[in-house]
Amino acid sequence: MSYSPLVMSIGAACFGLVAGYIAHRTLLRNSRGAQISDLAAVLAAIGGGAVTALFPVDGVTDAFGWYAIGLLIGMALYFVNFRLHHTREQTAEVLGAGAPPRNPT
Repeated sequence: MSYSPLVMSIGAACFGLVAGYIAHRTLLRNSRGAQISDLAAVLAAIGGGAVTALFPVDGVTDAFGWYAIGLLIGMALYFVNFRLHHTREQTAEVLGAGAPPRNPT
């Protein structure tokens, strides 16, 4: 596998989008509060990225970049599939748009 700075840059941006979205959604959920499963989702994504970065094959590799790009594509396809089978309101709730921010008091 080769190394491409462009793939790594795009992958890092995709990874940041996914991890940031999951963390944002977890912190702002109002209906049931943050659960351990929400934290596990963030840790699983970060752990997968760490494994691809820590164990390169044949020296330097851009596996992390491809992993992160695939992670973002998979998340997007999940939401498209969810929307095809659910109402707009249900999709907004899953995306975190349906729940107002929690009152910190």
